[in-house]
Formats: sequence, structure tokens, C-alpha cells
Amino acid sequence: MSEWTWEYEGYEPAAERLRESLCTLGNGCFATRGAVPECRAGLVHCPGTYAAGCYNRLESTVARRQVVNEDMVNLPNWLLLRFRLRSQGGTWAPWLTPDSTALLDHRQVLDLRRAVLIRTSRYRDDAARALRVEQIRLVHMGDPHLAALRTVLTAEDWSGDVEIESSLDGDVINANVHRYRSLNRSHLARVRTGVQEPGTVWLRCRTSTSDIGIAMAARNVVVGPPSSSSQLRPGRRRAVHRLVIPIAPGRPVEVEKTVALHTSRDAAISDPLGAAVDRVTAAPDFAALLHSHTAAWQQLWRRADIRIPGKAGRILRLHLFHVLQTLSPHTADLDVGVPARGLHGEAYRGHVFWDELFVLPYLNLHLPEVSRALLTYRHRRLGRACRAAATIGRAGAMYPWQSGSDGREETQELHLNPRSGRWLPDNSRLQHHVGSAIAYNVWQYCEATGDTEFLYTKGAEMLVQIARFWADSAVLDSAAGRYHIRGVVGPDEYHDGYPGAVRPGLDDNTYTNVTAAWVIARALDLLRRLPAWRREELFQRIQLDGDEFPRWEEVSRRLQVPYHQGVISQFEGYGDLAELDWGGYRARYDSIRRLDRILEAEGDTVNRYKASKQADVLMLGYLFPPTELQSLFRRLGYHLDDEVWGRTVDYYLHRTSHGSTLSELVHGWVLARVRRAEAWQHFHEALEADIADIQGGTTGEGIHLGAMVGTLDLVQRGLTGMETREDALSLDPVPLPALSEYGFALSYRGHWGISLRCHSGQLELGVPDSEESPVRVVLADRAVTIAPGETCTLQLPAS
Repeated sequence: MSEWTWEYEGYEPAAERLRESLCTLGNGCFATRGAVPECRAGLVHCPGTYAAGCYNRLESTVARRQVVNEDMVNLPNWLLLRFRLRSQGGTWAPWLTPDSTALLDHRQVLDLRRAVLIRTSRYRDDAARALRVEQIRLVHMGDPHLAALRTVLTAEDWSGDVEIESSLDGDVINANVHRYRSLNRSHLARVRTGVQEPGTVWLRCRTSTSDIGIAMAARNVVVGPPSSSSQLRPGRRRAVHRLVIPIAPGRPVEVEKTVALHTSRDAAISDPLGAAVDRVTAAPDFAALLHSHTAAWQQLWRRADIRIPGKAGRILRLHLFHVLQTLSPHTADLDVGVPARGLHGEAYRGHVFWDELFVLPYLNLHLPEVSRALLTYRHRRLGRACRAAATIGRAGAMYPWQSGSDGREETQELHLNPRSGRWLPDNSRLQHHVGSAIAYNVWQYCEATGDTEFLYTKGAEMLVQIARFWADSAVLDSAAGRYHIRGVVGPDEYHDGYPGAVRPGLDDNTYTNVTAAWVIARALDLLRRLPAWRREELFQRIQLDGDEFPRWEEVSRRLQVPYHQGVISQFEGYGDLAELDWGGYRARYDSIRRLDRILEAEGDTVNRYKASKQADVLMLGYLFPPTELQSLFRRLGYHLDDEVWGRTVDYYLHRTSHGSTLSELVHGWVLARVRRAEAWQHFHEALEADIADIQGGTTGEGIHLGAMVGTLDLVQRGLTGMETREDALSLDPVPLPALSEYGFALSYRGHWGISLRCHSGQLELGVPDSEESPVRVVLADRAVTIAPGETCTLQLPAS
């Protein structure tokens, strides 16, 4: 394989869903999984097409309770194209599929540079006739409503007829996640099909409750010898175009299928069906589409590519590829958030969690317009977050742990443990730290871009309302002189309550309290620097009383941070929990990543143990560089030095099961500053998470977008020690022998194409000739100004 391709030899039904996820093609508006076109959904295959922000809500009966879930909708399948041969007696042989015994060989190549999926197969039927199949598909990055599939069939030493059936299939459900099978999964209603001469079929439908209109139109064109028969057949839920074409050695059959997709959420259309038919009618041939699609990707790679030699570089480029397919420049025009599993599958129901915390720092320096749009998604739902806070008697904004279409809390009330088959209460909605993640992203975006217009308007509203929520959530213990935040769940997620407690939630989760203090401090800083007229407007708009600020200041300096045994406690009472027999559980189970499920199936609970699913306290080392973290603790009245932090890192390293793909990433990031020799092991696990499907089948339900972007950002900011500040771009590099050579370009506060390259123990930073002004940089405490066309070099410390 080259550095720009991923290749799969042979056909493995058990690996098909994983390949479908990793071979997904998309453009930020919609994406289609890498399923073979011959097959509909079943136990092996899961074709899926998902449009960003297209959700639907359904009611189901679970454990004798009525529950409502909102899901990202699996749209009609545009990909279907199958073929069969006419037998010598004139009848048609069975349809050829990879699951039939007729398959001789099979190969898929994902070309990252051109963003196309190439497939070659050979079949031999019962009459010993060999047929070669070559396909190439794309989801157009230039025109975000188009996709295309070119199929070439070649007869090997025989002549006859081949029948090709190309379809648009509206008879689909959300079937990608097996554990959701007991839920209502039929989201499409009012399916209608029709034909539009010459050679075009169409399908339209609506989502059953959100009432989103969806329309597809497909144009099938035979290139070369004309077909002897062509039938356009609308059906009840499928629109079919059947072609019979003569085939002979040296006369291959080539069919181009071009598809247009529109929904009623699109801008600048009057009717989705009319728009789809018009677009597919006007679309050029496949060669022209491929050319313009490739050109659009060239521009994207120029802005975002990262260059690292070897296997790690290949994986990082694959990660970046899937990021850009989910969050492309087209995303800037949409009202969507960051779906945790991309547009690649149905896990987590396509919901938006806190993953933008790992995503935006990378996008800020490459596609800042996309970052702004993703933050605007949050701002549009600020009113809903304020109503949620008011419902529980709090001021400010309480953002949901899982968000979808309108910003209400989408976290399910029950979740299934596949090990025990039991439906259990889901208390993850108590992860109110998602609000701090949003505030952090607002600040980071504005620091990286200098977008004061956003900071002083939408950003200020979100930051202040989130700070308001935390200040109002804090309860004073007058005897101890400390404020407490009670009844929350931290990033760990395993611990959602105290052993034997009736009510869920924990007290004084360190990550929650420290980030809350940071949010309040940043909000106060921002209010001081706002222009007077803007501050007055903001106060009036959100009914903010300046009398609140003394309490805010106090809370930001006196929130409780618990300790035990000389380390920072994950939450109050963590030190009183029992130690887990880690060795015993590792010996009994192949994997203990999902230790919570294992213990529950045994009739136990993880709440009893010092065991974490993923980084919690250590997340603070991911968000804040050492000096800033120490400053935060000083503000709160606590001492944090390298020794205490080192002990804390060691303590939780030995008590974490890494049940989330984000966990290895964060541990690798933190260890790069503390113990470099161990950092690579965790970073390597993060790199392999999806391509090796280390969580045992979860990647087939969608890639882990936050972890993918996080690996990119570990190189971009983690190894370079990069911090974006108002006055300068700061770099404090960390040598990591396994990643000693890398390079990328970035944008910073209006400066485009700044190049950064690490090689031969040196870090080079250059400003292109095209820039009109110099860039101020702090290189390991040495301030320099780099003029356009100049390069500055920094010698890395010894590894």
C-alpha cells in the first residue's frame, strides 16, 4: 500500500461492516458507507447514507416502559446496482453477489488523495463464464449534493447478455447497531417513486415525525454499445432502472450512475424533488465529475494535510480523511454539530456529545470557518440550554450531554448491557461538564483566529451563561469555606453514583470543578474587556446583574478539589472505594475495556471500585499546559507541582480500563510531558483504535471521530507544545522518538500557510512570501518575529 491508499484483499464477511465504515465516502453534507452495491442490508452488509443534521424521533417500548429516542436517519440507499448473466437457454441466472460461491477474487482500494473507492472482483457462474467487475465511486466534494458510481463489466472468453438493475431503495431502516434492534427503527414514511425520461428515476419520502423531505434522483447512462433493453420501473418503495446489454470479449459494458440528494433542510431550493431531478439532469459525465471532485480535494489537502513518514503517517492521513468527510467546508453552511461517530454509522444515534473538545483545536488552525459554524450550532441552542437549567432551578445554561436536532437532552433513559441483556438506568445526562467543553472551545477558537466579533457576541453569551450556571450550582460550606458542586458525573462515566446511594451523581468531581472555575474566570476576564456598549447590551439581553460578579469571583477561587493519599481525587470519596483485582479480571476476560458491563453482568457494580473507564482527572493535563494548570490550582488555593501531578498520573494509569477510544489519546498526550518512553504506547493504541477495531466491533457502527482528530492534534499541538495566544503563537516542543519527523501548514489569526516542520532534532517555522505582515512567535520562551518569506529554527531538547 502507498501512503495515500488503503487496500483490502479478499472478501471476509465477518470484516465487512468494519470495512464499510473505514471506506465511507462523504463531503460534510452527506456520506455513504463503503458497502458493495450488489447487496442490500442484512447480517453481513449494512449500506447506509446519512445526511448531516437529519434526525427523526421515534417511540419504543423498552423494559415495559415507553421511551423516545432521536436518531440520525439512514436515508434511502442510492448505491444499489446488481447484475446477472443470461444462460444459454435464454433464462437469467441468479444475481451475482460477493456472498455467492461464484466469487473468485475481490479487492477494494480506498484512494485518499482522490477520495474514491475502487473495487475489483471476478465471478464465475455455473456455466464457467468469468466476469470481471471494476467499480469506482465518489461522493462529490465540489457539489455536496452529488454522488456517482461507474461500473465496468468485462467478459472473459465468452459472449452473451448481461442485465443490470440500478435502484433507489426506500425500504430501509436504521439497522447498523445490533443492540438497538428492539427499538423502533423505521424512520422513512410516505415513500413515492417515479421516472423522468430519459434514463432517470426518482424517489422521495419524509421522516415520520421531524417531517424532513428527502429526495433522490438517479441517472443511469450506458457508455459505448447501446443497451438492447431499458426499463424504468417505479415501485412502491423502490425505483428501478433495468438494462439488458450485449457483452463480449473486447466489448466491456460500462454504466455510469449519477445521483443527486436533496432534503428540505437545504438552502436555496423550493422543492427537494425538483432540485434533485434538476441537479442530476444537469450533472456532467463521470469523468468530469471525477476531475472536479479531485480538484476540490486537492484544495482541502493543501489546507489540512499532515506529513509524517511510515505507518503512523498513513494512519493519521486516514484519520484526517474521515474528519474532512464529516466536517468539510460545506459544513460551514449547515446547522450541525460534531457527531461522535461521524457520518459513518448509527452508534450513539448520531448524537453530538463533547467531542468538539477534541475536534475544534485542530480545525481552528485549518478550517476556522467550520469551527465557527460548529460553535454557532451551540449558540442556536443556547435558549434551550437556559430553559433546561431553569427546569432544575438553576440560572444560566445547562447544555445537554447528548444533543441532536433542537438542543434538548437526547441521552437515553435506559441503556442495554449486551453482556447481561438487562436494560439499566442511564445517568450520563449528569455530565454537565459538556458546558465547560463548549466554553473552552469558544475561547480556543477566538484565541486562534482573533475573531473578536464572535467572541463579543455569540461567544460572550455562551461563555457567560455557562459561567452563570456553574456559579449558581456551587453550594457553600461555610464551616470549611469551600464551595461544592454536587450530583454530577465526570468524564470517567463509570462512576455515576456512590455505592448503595438512592440518588445518582457524585460530589466535587475534580475535572468538573476545576474547569468550572476556569470558565468563570474567563467569563469575568471577558466581561472586563468588552466595550462598554456591548457589555450593556449583553447585560440587557440575558438579564445579567452585575451584583452576581462578587459571588462568581469567590466561587472561582474556592471550589473544592479533593485529595487522597497525596494525589488528586477523581471525586469526593474516591479514596474510600475498594481496589479492584485488575490481574484477576485480565486473566478471566479477553478484554476489560468495558469493565462496567462485566461487573454488572456478575451482579456487581463499578461504582464500588477505584476503576475508571477513561481519563478524568488527567483530562486537565490534556486541556491545560503545566504552567496554566498550576496557576488554576493556585487560584483555587491548592498546591500543584510536578511531583504531585506525576503521582496523580501514575495513580490513575494503573486504574483505568480505557473503555473509550479517547482515553489512550489523553494518556499519550499527558505522558508526552511526564514520561515520554510510555507515551508512544498509548498513542499507538489510539492510532490503531479504529483500523484494528480494538473495541470489538464498535468501528463497524461508525468511526470514533474525536479520537481520530485527537491523534492529529497530538502531533499538531501536543508534540509542538503549541498554544495560540492573542499576542503570539507559542511553541514548546516535546521530542518523541517514534514521531521525530512531521510537517504541516496552519493558519493563525489571519495568517495562512504558516509552515511547521520537525526533522533532524530541529523545529522550523516559516511564514510564506504571500503574507503581508510578520508573525510573532514565542519559541521555548524566546520571542521572535518572523517576516514573510523567512524561517526560524529551534533546536529540540534531548529525548
